[in-house]
Amino acid sequence: MAAVRIRILIASLLAAVLALGFATYFSGFLTRRIERLCSFAESMVGNPEALPIEVVAQDELGMLARALNRTAIELRDLVGRVRLESARREAILSSMADGVLAVDEQMRVTFSNASFLGALGRKGALPENLPLAELVRDPELRELLMRVLRSREPARHRIRLTSAESGTFEVQVAPFAGPSGGGAIAILHDITDLERLERIRRDFVANVSHELRTPLTAIRGYAETLLEGGLEDAENNRKFLEIIKAHAIRLNNIASDLLTLSELESGPSRSDRSQPASEAESVSVSEAMDAALRTVESEARLRGVTLIRDGQAGGRVSGNRVRLEQAFINLLDNGIKFNRPGGEVRVASRRDGDGLVRITVADTGIGIPSEHLPRIFERFYRVDRARSREVGGTGLGLSIVKHVVERMGGSVSVESRLGQGSTFTILLPVSAY
Repeated sequence: MAAVRIRILIASLLAAVLALGFATYFSGFLTRRIERLCSFAESMVGNPEALPIEVVAQDELGMLARALNRTAIELRDLVGRVRLESARREAILSSMADGVLAVDEQMRVTFSNASFLGALGRKGALPENLPLAELVRDPELRELLMRVLRSREPARHRIRLTSAESGTFEVQVAPFAGPSGGGAIAILHDITDLERLERIRRDFVANVSHELRTPLTAIRGYAETLLEGGLEDAENNRKFLEIIKAHAIRLNNIASDLLTLSELESGPSRSDRSQPASEAESVSVSEAMDAALRTVESEARLRGVTLIRDGQAGGRVSGNRVRLEQAFINLLDNGIKFNRPGGEVRVASRRDGDGLVRITVADTGIGIPSEHLPRIFERFYRVDRARSREVGGTGLGLSIVKHVVERMGGSVSVESRLGQGSTFTILLPVSAY
């Protein structure tokens, strides 16, 4: 009996050892599978491109492995779409001509595109979470963003950024909410040029009204004088009619110059290749200048101004001969009217080596103060308004010159010193035919 008990005990011990061994093996096997599943699940977050996990058995853990593989595929597709959408938005915002600025609730910059940084005169990337106060010095923009963050309502305002060389911007600010907190995004539309055009339009209307009012008032006044008995005044009635005629001629000149400017501004320029240059022709600079000199020589003789022609090697340019002659006449007319008795107006034309024709019109007149030089080609701009009206100028002559030359693909500039005269220089490309 004792021997039987011993064999049973030994068999039980062996069975226990084998069971423990099998349990340890299968426990380790299951633990390793679970660890691989956990490691794979964690890698899906930081590395969605990770290879799928191997399914080693058709049990519950195998089912879990297959589910994780399907989840990984869907997550990979989702991350790819999110990255693509993010790249698209980044490209759109970065390439926008309008400035874009985004801040969080602590007024720290979370995004800014190149246009916004350019408006501030800055280049390169910004430090992460840069406080807005260190980037934008203008209190108006900061206050606008803070107001939107507090009220959670969009706002729109026109501001002038002093750091943007006095640029004017239409700013639209809207709040947004995100998983990591809210913020506000601002779109800055540069309206500096639009504001300048509006100012030019207002000035133009005001100048036209002013220029027309003076001759119209004179014509009306002298006409009423004649109607109220001036016709019987043999000593003055002819004088009154001459004054009315002079102001009527002035009105006609203003209207003619305005129509010329309108045609020049509305027609295609030589630089606009999409428009047919139907009026372009090969024009001899020397012939156009000679025609302009003949037109103004009587006025020069009357005012005691000598016209001098230096050289005639001007070549040919492409454009409208009538318009080019008109530009030359306007320059010569100014040189004569704003000269002194016994003065000179000297014209010259020559070919430059870089395919350009250089035309200069120099006078010995009163000159132009340096502070007026940047604006003399503007419509109705006058250095000396009293003298301009006295000599019959409309204030549109130099503006017409600028438009004519630019439509021919050229440029016009001026150099002048007060009391020593002025020199106007026109550069035009040589005609290709």
